[in-house]
Amino acid sequence: MNEPLQGIAACVEKGKVDLNSPHPAELSGQEGADELTRKALDEGISPNRVLTEALIIGMERVGVKFRNHEIYLPDVLMAAKAMTAAMKHLRPYFKTGEIRHKGVMLMGTVAGDLHDIGKKIVAMFLEGGGWEVIDLGVDVGAEKYLEAIKKHKPNAVGLSALLTTTMINMAEITGKIKSLYPGVKVLVGGAPVSPEFARKIGAHSYSPDPQGALDYLNSPLRAPLRGDT
Repeated sequence: MNEPLQGIAACVEKGKVDLNSPHPAELSGQEGADELTRKALDEGISPNRVLTEALIIGMERVGVKFRNHEIYLPDVLMAAKAMTAAMKHLRPYFKTGEIRHKGVMLMGTVAGDLHDIGKKIVAMFLEGGGWEVIDLGVDVGAEKYLEAIKKHKPNAVGLSALLTTTMINMAEITGKIKSLYPGVKVLVGGAPVSPEFARKIGAHSYSPDPQGALDYLNSPLRAPLRGDT
C-alpha cells in the first residue's frame, strides 16, 4: 500500500474526518479522510484502489477492534463518519461504473420497532466494505421488504430488532422472503437476537457485530448458520 492510501486507512481507523476535526487529539491540525481521499484521486490513484486498499482496510481494522472490545461505540461512530467523508468522493465513480459494488444489501428495522442506530452502524460498515446498501428505515413489515426485493434485486436482506416484542416479527418476514425469493440471503441481528433464534426462524446468518455481517457477505461459500462462534 502506498503512503496516501495508508493515510486514508489510518484516518478511517482512528476516526479522523477532516482538517477541522479535533478527534483524535494526536491528529489535530492534520488533514483527514476527506482531504486525503480527494488528493489521492487528484494524484491519479484509481477510485477502486482508494476503496479496496484504504477504506475497506480501515473499516476492517475498526470491525476487528470492535469485535475484540478494543474500541467502543463512539469510536465506531467516528470511524464511520470518516469513512462517509471519504465515500462522498467515490460515489460519482459508482455511478459511472468505474467502481462496482460487490452486491446489493437491503437493511431495515422490523415492524413495530423504531430503533435505528444499530442498523445504521451495520449499514455503514457494509458500505465501507464495498456493498451498496439500501436502507428501508424502521418499522418495516414483510410487504415492504418484498416490494423492495422485487425492485432492487438484492443479494441479501438484513433484519434488525432491539426489542424482544418485535424480534418475533423476524420469523414472518424471513419466511416470506425465503418462500418467494429463495436466492436472497437473510441476515438477522440486534441486542435480543441469538444464534438459536436465528436458526429457529430459518435465517441464513446471525452476527453480534457489524464485522461478522460483512465477513458473511464477503464469504464465497456463504456457509449455513452454525452458531455464535
